[in-house]
Amino acid sequence: MTDKGWQPTISYPDPAIMVLDQRFASVMPPMNASVERLATGCRWNEGPVWFGDGRYLLWSDIPNNRIMKWEEETGLVSVFRKPSNNANGNTRDRIGRLVSCEHAERRVTRTEYDGTITVLCEAFQGKRLNSPNDIIVKSDGSIWFSDPDYGIRSNYEGGKATPELPTNVYRIDGVTGSTTLVASGMECPNGLCFSPDESRLYVVQSDSKPSAIFVFDVVGNLTELANKRKFCEVGEGTPDGLRSDIEGNLWCGWGMGESLNGLVVFAPDGKMIGRIALPERAANLCFGGAKRNRLFIAASQSIYSIYVNTQGVLGG
Repeated sequence: MTDKGWQPTISYPDPAIMVLDQRFASVMPPMNASVERLATGCRWNEGPVWFGDGRYLLWSDIPNNRIMKWEEETGLVSVFRKPSNNANGNTRDRIGRLVSCEHAERRVTRTEYDGTITVLCEAFQGKRLNSPNDIIVKSDGSIWFSDPDYGIRSNYEGGKATPELPTNVYRIDGVTGSTTLVASGMECPNGLCFSPDESRLYVVQSDSKPSAIFVFDVVGNLTELANKRKFCEVGEGTPDGLRSDIEGNLWCGWGMGESLNGLVVFAPDGKMIGRIALPERAANLCFGGAKRNRLFIAASQSIYSIYVNTQGVLGG
């Protein structure tokens, strides 16, 4: 994979890093840290997930029907799985197994230690899922995922089909494996993220006009959602995937225009406090590295990273 002529900044601080509010100063990248491009040459990147025990990153290249791998030790980029059933979102469960959303098969799967695939959910109340998109795992082992229809709108990221269900957010119980509906009435829910104490769930709604990020309280023995409200005003930007740091700030993929492409950071009160510009729209991101202080960003055709002065929440 070539760099397509992209070059990192040759002086510090990196001009791509912008402070919009002084609260960003305590968590922003160090003065002598800059954006790095780790890989490029993909079609549409999504779902980055860090494997600290192996020191590698996985991510989905959805239209190319593959999951890719970047190794921290060598910088080597390779194909981890192909075909991937047009996998989109990825995460790890609380014992380290890969959990993935698959567009082509319209299901959520888990990769066991021996490489076999276990189907966790492919239908709800007898109807097929749309195209599971983003996925997170709570400390109790439950798996929460969004189910918009992006993967069945055309044959580009899955297979064109007629939806059988509304676009919802679901929870898979970590003990029983049963699936429950936790958020309905949303217009193509996308990125998901828990607050550090798991008392709130953030849900991105990319397709609404304007786009929006909503927040719910996690109630009912921490298995249900209530009190839906808008978290912030996004303006002209389009949010996608998001992750929380340990201070409760939300780091969110952003884009839909040269002046918007990259990621933005929201304080817990919903105010945008920082921005990191990229030459491509950023879809999703995750924290990784030995101290969870390295941000990995899945942008349109490339993977970027940068060190920050905070840490990602465990499980994200």
